[in-house]
Amino acid sequence: MTTQRQSALKGEITPQMEEVARDEGRGTEDIRVGVAQGVIAIPFNPLHKNCKATGIGRGLKTKVNANIGTSADYPNVEEELKKLKAAVEAKADALMDLSTGGDITAIRRRIIADCPLPLGTVPIYQAIVEDRLTAEGMFEVVEEQAKDGVDFMTIHCGITFESIGRLKKQPRLMDVVSRGGAVLVKWILENKTENPFYQHYDRLLEIALKYDITLSLGDGMRPGSIVDAGDQAQIQELIILGDLTKRAWEAGVQVIIEGPGHVPFNQIEAQIKMQKEICKGAPFYVLGPLPTDVAPGYDHITAAIGGTLAASAGADFLCYVTPTEHLGLPTPEDVKEGVIASRIAGHCADIVKGVPGARDWDVEMSKARKALNWGKQIQLAIDPVKAREIHEKRKGTRGQGLGTGDVCSMCGEFCAMKISSEALKK
Repeated sequence: MTTQRQSALKGEITPQMEEVARDEGRGTEDIRVGVAQGVIAIPFNPLHKNCKATGIGRGLKTKVNANIGTSADYPNVEEELKKLKAAVEAKADALMDLSTGGDITAIRRRIIADCPLPLGTVPIYQAIVEDRLTAEGMFEVVEEQAKDGVDFMTIHCGITFESIGRLKKQPRLMDVVSRGGAVLVKWILENKTENPFYQHYDRLLEIALKYDITLSLGDGMRPGSIVDAGDQAQIQELIILGDLTKRAWEAGVQVIIEGPGHVPFNQIEAQIKMQKEICKGAPFYVLGPLPTDVAPGYDHITAAIGGTLAASAGADFLCYVTPTEHLGLPTPEDVKEGVIASRIAGHCADIVKGVPGARDWDVEMSKARKALNWGKQIQLAIDPVKAREIHEKRKGTRGQGLGTGDVCSMCGEFCAMKISSEALKK
């Protein structure tokens, strides 16, 4: 099998590149060149049937990922399938199955079968749950998941003796907040052995090449508090990932780089630009970032604030954050709220980045507002269902439904658009 990257390097345009070009309003050759340069990734495992090809990277629309998955306390796969449906309906671009409870293989296969979007996993989670924390066990899990059709995988290759040494040299308030990162720190120190995913990176590349897995090189040292952002451990891990990016590209494997995390607002832009420089323009995938730590229950808003700036500065892929972040497992409604918040952030950034069609959407909404065309406004809304519910509930006694010319209950007869339009016509 030839990977997307190998095809791009040979000058070949794949059906997946064509699909991405159509969705993005770009030329197929532009997409091929981006994949060949490594600045665009198309996570697409041919074994994942009925999966939409999605492009992530330079010049493309900012993409949004939704995390779902069971826990030991809530191992019900049916509930996760409801979340999958909620994420798809809210127009997420990708999903990750982070299951840590129940029969993880069976759950993953159910999710893949129902998932029409690129699906990612974190293989170390299954290795933890099934007590397969040996070098051989970790790689077996990676290949098993690849065979099931997983499109991209978070692998914490940058947790090494060197990055742990930096953590010890500059201690943190929050230590290591990545589950996979924390497990590998513990494994390395207890076994006095280097991280298998780093030490045997070529073996990982062989598996990725065989199934065209996009490696999402994980940020196991991401800061979990704004006071830990930009420290030695985080930067050292990023330097390691930059070196591993080049090796993956040379092998014909696509790469995405994962980033923070909790970062003060004034550091976000610099961190994005630093990542792009160190990792040679590879697509950047950020969790949030969250510029404050004090908003549990509203962290989807916090993440949207940070995500807008991050994507405007060059981040390509936003991992959603739900209102339940730091508090508990999300519900389907929380999933929807998280996706919508990240989509708003991504769209705001796309306007700044000049992504084709982004500004046009806002222009059409403004025209509909000027015309007091409520039906069109609701149709254009990022969440039409919520927009319609609110308008119907609060349209007031003067409202006449969703036709053109009706005012809303906020201003009534004192509607600024109505008054100014009538005055200017005279």
